[in-house]
Amino acid sequence: EVGGVDALSDMTNRFYSLAFKDATLDKFIRSRDDPHGRRFATWIHQKLGGPGDLWDQDRASRSTEPVRVAGGHQVVVHDRSSAHVAAWYSPKRPSREVGRHFKLDECRVWMRLHFRAMREAGILEKSPSFADYYVRFIGHFVRVYERTAQAFAREAFRWSADPENIALYERGGRKMTDILGLSLGEAMLQITEEEANDTEWPYIKEEPHMEK
Repeated sequence: EVGGVDALSDMTNRFYSLAFKDATLDKFIRSRDDPHGRRFATWIHQKLGGPGDLWDQDRASRSTEPVRVAGGHQVVVHDRSSAHVAAWYSPKRPSREVGRHFKLDECRVWMRLHFRAMREAGILEKSPSFADYYVRFIGHFVRVYERTAQAFAREAFRWSADPENIALYERGGRKMTDILGLSLGEAMLQITEEEANDTEWPYIKEEPHMEK
């Protein structure tokens, strides 16, 4: 519907290009040299039912050599779970944060930039229905890392549509000061009451088909 794994790779590569510059997210990225974008794209492609089991193929071909993380520890990065361990223990993080999992504000930054990348890759224009499903897809999976983040996916999508939001973010040193450090209660005041109390979203019955 949107051009298969190559279109997804365009989106995810754009996302990582943005993440590398972001004051919050880059600290989680141990090395910029890894093929982050392609790996993320193959994971999305396979989760959406795309042909070829590309994510499984990628995992099977990865190096089993451990990488060094904070504190001199080593991790073999072979799947999404171990990749997130490497992120939590990134040597680029301040020592007081090493090992801490993703917080709500960090997940919100991640979603905002990811949906910005989706827009810049032209996916919304190609298929608004896919984009709608994809926001729901991200809303479902982000709760694995921070359960309260799901409610903020739609706000993140709206944020990414406003050029003034992006300009303000970039002028501010690529720090999302409007959301960083907020408590859950404070963050909830930034979304609609309907979204804050919605127990049904993001689940829908029909899923899009990924083309080859």
